[in-house]
Amino acid sequence: MTDLFTLRDTAGAIFILAIVIASGLCLGKLKVKGISLGSTWILFMGIFLGHLGLRINPIMLSFIKDFGLILFVFAIGLQVGPGFFHSFRKDGLPMNMLSLGLVLLAVITTYIIHLVSGENLGIMTGIMSGAVTNTPGLGAAQQTLSNAVGSSAESAALVSDAANGIASAYAVAYPLGVLGAIAVLLLSKALFRINIDKEKEKASKGDSSEGSAHRMACKVENPALFGKTIHDLVGEENPDHLVISRMKRDGKVFFPDLDLPLQEGDMLLIVTDVQHKDKVSIIFGEELPIDMKEWQQSGTKLVAGRLSITKSSITGTSLRKLDVRKKYGVTVTRILRAGVDLQADADLVLQVGDSMKVVGSDEGIQRLAHLVGNEPESLHKPNLIPIFFGIALGIALGTLPIRFPSMPQPLKLGLAGGPLIVAILLGHFGPKLRITTYTALSANLMIREIGISLFMAAVGLGAGKSFVASLMGGGYMWVLYGALITLIPMTLIAITARLFLKMDFFKICGLLAGGTTDPALLSFAEQMYGSGRIAVNYATVYPLTMFLRVVAAQVMIMIML
Repeated sequence: MTDLFTLRDTAGAIFILAIVIASGLCLGKLKVKGISLGSTWILFMGIFLGHLGLRINPIMLSFIKDFGLILFVFAIGLQVGPGFFHSFRKDGLPMNMLSLGLVLLAVITTYIIHLVSGENLGIMTGIMSGAVTNTPGLGAAQQTLSNAVGSSAESAALVSDAANGIASAYAVAYPLGVLGAIAVLLLSKALFRINIDKEKEKASKGDSSEGSAHRMACKVENPALFGKTIHDLVGEENPDHLVISRMKRDGKVFFPDLDLPLQEGDMLLIVTDVQHKDKVSIIFGEELPIDMKEWQQSGTKLVAGRLSITKSSITGTSLRKLDVRKKYGVTVTRILRAGVDLQADADLVLQVGDSMKVVGSDEGIQRLAHLVGNEPESLHKPNLIPIFFGIALGIALGTLPIRFPSMPQPLKLGLAGGPLIVAILLGHFGPKLRITTYTALSANLMIREIGISLFMAAVGLGAGKSFVASLMGGGYMWVLYGALITLIPMTLIAITARLFLKMDFFKICGLLAGGTTDPALLSFAEQMYGSGRIAVNYATVYPLTMFLRVVAAQVMIMIML
């Protein structure tokens, strides 16, 4: 049994990794006032056991670290890809610009501390990644360092020492990065004299300007519409994202034909964007209170339901092309995708995993179900082909040199940046190219957790032998440097968001949590202030921030070299 701790073979490596990961995850369940460092405990356990003398064959350790990082960033890319470009629209643009500012301020603060203190820029990059709790940034920095230095034995030893120093700096700065971010949130609440109830009321009013779906009932009172058909009003482009799901005439509820002329007094049940509801009332007539029982009278033969898109052939097809209303007499009112409720716009491109909310006859819905598959159990089966092809493309992209005139070495995206970019592009463009990239949320989370666990364990074991020596040799100052990198950018951005852009407190919470890619801060904010809007805003800035943090870490290392 004791041989497993000393033998540097495959069995010994897996045994040690399993011990590090299992013990780290157990400690990660510990919470102090609802706050936990989560899987970062794996890193600390790796450092501790590495300090005690546990070692893994360096070649195995390097492979495990790189493979874990690839799995982690690729799973993140697939998750954020579908919403990456969408996050720049409307309200997401100013928030993403603020998150860009958050990243730039962290880089500037880091570089200024480097100039003033004389601390090695590679160490400062590790501190920066820990201060903003960004593990992919740590991996990107280590990868860039490895790619830029020669492959001789002497160079490899230098790279190993430098990479371990970066990991040690990350580990020292990380805990205060979590606590400092929470402190900024609490300070912002006190500084701006936030009343949570008033903020919730303000946020609910602000929702009217966002593009969420809204159901309303209207009575046709505009004489200009009498005799007009629904097709005349909606047209092909449907700029107001208008769906008339049911009509009531002479006390009867039915599904309206597109060519049916409207009459005075017709009652319409409409689904549209929130921002268009006032315009719809002006066009048709007074908005009426909705009693869904009146719209579901017996004998109307109208039913509502949800259908899951499980046939890969539907991926990349728009609702307009399916033309389900004309072919099946069914109206698609909303699309649920990755937990987000989308308006059923005619040009919306469908993909496997989407859930369609439909209204129509039972027969029509059954025929549509056959078309789209509607076999939710099949979504639990992993679709590995695009994952491994995507990883191969990502690695190839990561090795391509990108030359800049002011840099002595070409920049490479590496094993962190390459797979991340390919995964984001696959997640966004895959459905349009009829590539099924759907991965169940639980499967995606499993890949991410396995990847980050392997990466953290390998980094910790590698850094453990020099961690205490680094800390005693001046590394205690890293805590102060990390605190400055955490507090200064977050405080400035919070003030800008509140005083100049008049953002509500929940947007600020989501912005700060997503802008630091900090799930612990997100969890704390949701538990403290109880608003689901925090997670929505977190998701708005998370994709761009994750990408920028990885690139920023690489650029810092290239500047050092």
